[in-house]
Amino acid sequence: MALVLAAAACNSKDNGSDNTEAGGEFTPPKLPVLEQVGAGEGALSVLSWAGYAEDGSTDPAIDWVTPYEEATGCQVSVKVFNTSDEAVTLMKTGKYDVISASGDASLRLIADGDVEPVNTDLVPNYKDIYGFLKKQTWNSVKGVPYGIPHGWGANLLMYHQDKVKPAPTSWSAVFAPPLSVVGKVTAYDSPIYIADAALYLMKHQPDLGIKNPYALDDTQFAAAIALLEQQKSSVSEYWSDYSEEVAAFKAGDAIVGTAWQVIANLTAAEGTNIKAVLPTEGATGWSDTWMVGAKSSHKNCAYKWFDHIVSPQVNAQVAEYFGESPGNAKSCAYTTDPNHCKTFHAGDASYARKIWYWTTPISSCLDGRTNVRCKDYEDWAQAWTTIKG
Repeated sequence: MALVLAAAACNSKDNGSDNTEAGGEFTPPKLPVLEQVGAGEGALSVLSWAGYAEDGSTDPAIDWVTPYEEATGCQVSVKVFNTSDEAVTLMKTGKYDVISASGDASLRLIADGDVEPVNTDLVPNYKDIYGFLKKQTWNSVKGVPYGIPHGWGANLLMYHQDKVKPAPTSWSAVFAPPLSVVGKVTAYDSPIYIADAALYLMKHQPDLGIKNPYALDDTQFAAAIALLEQQKSSVSEYWSDYSEEVAAFKAGDAIVGTAWQVIANLTAAEGTNIKAVLPTEGATGWSDTWMVGAKSSHKNCAYKWFDHIVSPQVNAQVAEYFGESPGNAKSCAYTTDPNHCKTFHAGDASYARKIWYWTTPISSCLDGRTNVRCKDYEDWAQAWTTIKG
């Protein structure tokens, strides 16, 4: 992957988001694209984030796998992963037909030839996916789509309203916290969190010249790492399982930190007086994509799964259960909570433009610079290990 990404050219174009910068394209392995969908092969192996492929085993009322199996004859097996790094490792085994990949995994999968381009014409419901999610730098290369977008959201600033005053509106609450907050900050446990620090510096130290928090040269990267090292003494917990953060806020061990809307909802439901906001600097976030494995022997079932999982009714169920905005513009008519799409800003392109979606850092700078080498994901991963100690 490192060799493929290092050879990247810098000619991409913005495809709908103000936060999709030119540059950073590369030439992935040449792989065939499915030309037509035939009869299902009878099986489908799914690799997914928790909550994206529920089959009723967690909650009998939450099941969108069984209807798919009954309609297609494709019997589904699901493997849940906890981090994007784990997902990339598992996908390399060739054992999985489809994966729900976040942007910090997708380019790695594409560059290594672990996933192949997707023929969106074979997914009828693709036409109803919001335009600002299509053909973005995290799910396509040189205008060629490598997956079907299905849900998105922002990494928000969550705080305990009784203990953090005045109410914070900036990421300064976690990167330059007052003494009352020190030791009770939470942060997301992933190398991709370095982008949160870079985004903060982009707004507060413009002299660094950061234009994209995923495109950092040596100087910019060093500044982001220094900020995270400085923040470390304020952090009570680095979380990857969102139930950990809910518990930390409930116990009072944490009072401010990075969170998802679903975490805010669950924490409030536990009786904790919290609020989650999109800070003035904007935020990082995720736009997840269903992708098909290059080594899959069940590609007809895979495409049938794509169309099923992003259909208006099912996409609404997934988005509501997981806690995110649906990707299908017609899904809002099917949510149980009539306010779900308003809460999660579904279809709000202006809100979406404030989000820098997780994107795999590569050596060919994603902001279009060609005179420097940017730090790639391996650099980020090594630095994060050092930060965590």
